[in-house]
Amino acid sequence: MLREPSYAEENQLPSRARAPIQSLKKLTPFLKPYPKIMILSFTSICVAAGSVIAVGSALKYLVDFGFKNNGSSLLTWAILVLFLVIIVMACASYMRLYYVSNLAEHLVADIRKAVFTHLIKQDVNFFESTRLGEIQSRLTTDTTLLQIVMGTSIPVAIRNILIIIFGIGMLMTTSLLLSVVILVLIPVVLIPIILYGKKVRKFSRKTQEETAEISIRLDETFGFIRTVFAYCREKYMAISFSEHVTRAYDASMERVQARALLTAFVMILVFSGVSVVLWIGGQKVITGEMSAGALSAFVFYAVAVAGASGSLSEIHGDLLRAAGGCDRIIEFLNLKSEIQSPSTPAPFPSPLRGEIKFERITFTYPARPDKMVLEDFSLDIASGETVAVVGLSGAGKSTLISLILRFYDPKFGRVTLDGVDIRSLNLDDLRRPMGYVSQDPILFSTTISENIRFGDLNATQDDIRKAAEAAYALEFIESMPQGFETFVGEKGVQLSGGQRQRIAVARAILRNPRILLLDEATSALDTESEGHVQNALTKLMEGRTTLMIAHRLSTIRHAHRIIVLDQGRIVAEGPHDQLMAQEGLYQRLASIQFQYDEKP
Repeated sequence: MLREPSYAEENQLPSRARAPIQSLKKLTPFLKPYPKIMILSFTSICVAAGSVIAVGSALKYLVDFGFKNNGSSLLTWAILVLFLVIIVMACASYMRLYYVSNLAEHLVADIRKAVFTHLIKQDVNFFESTRLGEIQSRLTTDTTLLQIVMGTSIPVAIRNILIIIFGIGMLMTTSLLLSVVILVLIPVVLIPIILYGKKVRKFSRKTQEETAEISIRLDETFGFIRTVFAYCREKYMAISFSEHVTRAYDASMERVQARALLTAFVMILVFSGVSVVLWIGGQKVITGEMSAGALSAFVFYAVAVAGASGSLSEIHGDLLRAAGGCDRIIEFLNLKSEIQSPSTPAPFPSPLRGEIKFERITFTYPARPDKMVLEDFSLDIASGETVAVVGLSGAGKSTLISLILRFYDPKFGRVTLDGVDIRSLNLDDLRRPMGYVSQDPILFSTTISENIRFGDLNATQDDIRKAAEAAYALEFIESMPQGFETFVGEKGVQLSGGQRQRIAVARAILRNPRILLLDEATSALDTESEGHVQNALTKLMEGRTTLMIAHRLSTIRHAHRIIVLDQGRIVAEGPHDQLMAQEGLYQRLASIQFQYDEKP
């Protein structure tokens, strides 16, 4: 399947190749609200790292004094000291895991809230240009990766860095010569980390993108499963999904191989160095220049430093993956909607009359800038007038509703509400007095009651019942086992198309709008239901400004005025009877439709 560019790609939001820490620094604002947890986390990490080094000192004491002749009491004290150090280490580890995990959970929860809150403020073009699977991947996969890294990898990295610092200090105190050997080896260990870093990051980013593709394919396949079944495309979709899984596997294995090579190379270097240290230290013990306890402690420190250095290579790989996820999340947080409320909105018309004017509108959709939808289009809709718009598919009918709701802004011209340019109004103020019913109403996966209440969150159950009754939905709602508390399923799948449409109409009735926008509002209804809902809409339209988009001309006969659109221009307008008396597009559309309606 061909992959279309995402909204971020089209708007040239770069995936910056930067150091992982530089990327992760952008998460700092999400950590600032939790200073107490951060202090406790860092303190516990420091104590945990210090207690590891303290084990080496306890080991030196144990070997040098605990095993001497007649040193039973010293051995007991040495064991007790070692046990005490282990107790401190265990308590510090518990605190580290608890507080760091607490901080990571807060971080991820706040990031998800921030991203969702920011995305829901984007314009319609973003959601039409960005696949849902990509959004889901960034809100789930990438944030989960950050949770793991912030809760595990970074704290372990800090602990290991502290172990390296404390350990090097103890190494130098114990034996300067052996410490020089260790210090020479550390840069050798760090070189492959730096060399492989960019390669691992590239593979990590590729893996995340391929994983996002899997999420997208899942959403598309199961979201449109009826179409898949109807066209017998189960095998085709399975093969397509398998190809994406294979690509994700290949990308992941490239990343795994790079990390594995890095880890193996570091381990060889580290433990080669430890062997050198053991040989030199052993010679010193034989000559009496160094005690056995000091060598034991030195080896312990060296192994601790080596182990900490080696694990940093793997942690660095995790940080690279997290940095890729962080970049993807920050890209979303840096998005700026082209449709925004002005910083100083104009006063909203009060009382609102509902007069709408399109003044010389020229419009193209952002995704199709070369295709003119409306050109030098003008239309006045008087307060309380019902205007119906008809025309062939692609004529620009639904675009009018999108412009009124300010889902898009025109390229040229303006739309006014009671004489005020809608671009100068607060978006919430503009849309609040409008009721919108689309051709394919989407219901939320909750109860019927909550779906209707979406029109007015302060509505009582009695208000909801009256709205359902006005939309001729009460009968089928009450016939259901749970009535208004019946769950409609994902996107309302448990209801028929006509039932979903009547729920949507009830939602609009509950909103009690001053301006009513109907985009094929009765298209999914059977003849009997259409008649009932049309009666409800007719009553609702009384005294309200209404713009109706319709293919079924039987629903618009009683409109005050009918506008006939063709290729973004008005070619005729007037009441139904007048247009039927004229030869033109409306008459042809009506004749064709009535012929189909008369067929058995």
